[in-house]
Amino acid sequence: MLRRRSDAITLGSLFPDMVISARVSHAMAHSLGAELLYVVKENHALADFARGIITHGISPHGLDYFGDEKYPGCERGYCFEKGRPLVKHTIEACNIPPEMGWWKAHNIVEMGIELRISNRGAYGHLIHQAFNNQELIDQITSLLGELTGYREQGLKKRIAGFPGYIEIYKATAQSLADKYQVQMFARHGININTVKVARLIEIAAEQVEDDLDDFFRYTYDIVLRELDKIERY
Repeated sequence: MLRRRSDAITLGSLFPDMVISARVSHAMAHSLGAELLYVVKENHALADFARGIITHGISPHGLDYFGDEKYPGCERGYCFEKGRPLVKHTIEACNIPPEMGWWKAHNIVEMGIELRISNRGAYGHLIHQAFNNQELIDQITSLLGELTGYREQGLKKRIAGFPGYIEIYKATAQSLADKYQVQMFARHGININTVKVARLIEIAAEQVEDDLDDFFRYTYDIVLRELDKIERY
């Protein structure tokens, strides 16, 4: 999204999901970028890290704002709208109560999108490289303890463990479902039916085929304008 690549951008784009915990709410984790950018804008690597957070986040408006919160023509975000037809089957496949159905169905859609993007080209080596950049991780954890409420070593441990929760090789529907099982058990103590979830991911990937590029074109322009406003502030 930023027209270039760096380890800092890669880590920043993943960071909001890394730090969600009892200490850091989903909303807080997805709203760190602008404040951080003001603090570190003179440090090229850390500024890129902050920019990566912004492109992912909710406030300022990043991809998750449009995927989760609000997208034109939708009650909520794009991924929630696409998840509507999958709610009933998601509840069954994930062994969850009905009130969790729409949220987890939107996760299924996100994984369907990930499957589509992964099929367009390999990106796992970029994630490997970023998570092996210990000098950068040391800078991040030294700076972010106060903002996130984590001790430095605790945050390092959180970052080091995150690749175990996501697919960093070329994704398949089954590999994404297997990683989702790890996440669901860690967060909720729930075992999902990974075969059924994999099929739902395939269905979700089919459902976004016609308008996913429209979603990215729309969000790309807005997110870059939002970032430009922050940079000029």
